[in-house]
Amino acid sequence: MNDTISMLLLPLQVDFMRNAFIITLAIALPMALLSCYLVLKGWSLMGDAVSHAVLPGVVLAYAAGLPLAVGAFAAGMVCAISAGFIKNNSRVKEDTVLGIVFSGMFGLGVVLIVKVQSGVHLDHILFGDMLGITAPDMVEALAIAVAATAFLLILRKDLMVHAFDPHHARAIGLKVGLLHYGLLVVLSLVVVGALTSVGIILAIALLVAPGSIAFLVARTFGGMLVTAVTAALFAVFTGIYASFFIDSAPAPTIVLVMSGLFILAFIRNRIVAHRQAKAIVAA
Repeated sequence: MNDTISMLLLPLQVDFMRNAFIITLAIALPMALLSCYLVLKGWSLMGDAVSHAVLPGVVLAYAAGLPLAVGAFAAGMVCAISAGFIKNNSRVKEDTVLGIVFSGMFGLGVVLIVKVQSGVHLDHILFGDMLGITAPDMVEALAIAVAATAFLLILRKDLMVHAFDPHHARAIGLKVGLLHYGLLVVLSLVVVGALTSVGIILAIALLVAPGSIAFLVARTFGGMLVTAVTAALFAVFTGIYASFFIDSAPAPTIVLVMSGLFILAFIRNRIVAHRQAKAIVAA
């Protein structure tokens, strides 16, 4: 019995595993909150775009001797702002613009990795290196997580109104421009915070899946925020924990857990809808 308990607690006793739990759970919190706003605003593809667009910024920052986070943040903002400018000044739809911008910047990043001969490993950018987290990475990610979470919670009511109806938000005197670009800044920041630990692939999942799961399950916006955070933290903990025993990479394992949660939420949603339809017919 004691041997079994010791084996189950082993992932929590290893330093690199504890660091992985701490940094990933921390950055998952603001990403789950942000996911709700992205889903409501129809900005899910924006998270995908910014996640891919940081690659050339990372490589150029490395070549210039700057912190990688600086380059990643700058590239993310360039992607978000340029996509908005093109959308507002052309007939091309937003999803098309985002597809062109993020694929172009990601392609540029891959070319730069080869030409610049940087020490940036593409696999670490795509899938993260949460088991090799350094102290500076930990501090940076925790600082970003705290700042982003504070912004999203303090302005949650204003952001909710803006997400549901920007025109109403402007009519009642909210600073729509501040809320719009504030969300873009926070989006770029959390992607930077997630880059070192979880990589682009998991960053996309954390920016889309929790909000989508909560949208299917919750009936109020407050419930949506709680559900999204709960789903994200559960998936992160379970994914990292399971990866230790099945000898798998943590980030893809977390994505699989979140995909499973989404499937369960979808099935539950269909069952509830079917029961409600039967109740209406019976009445």
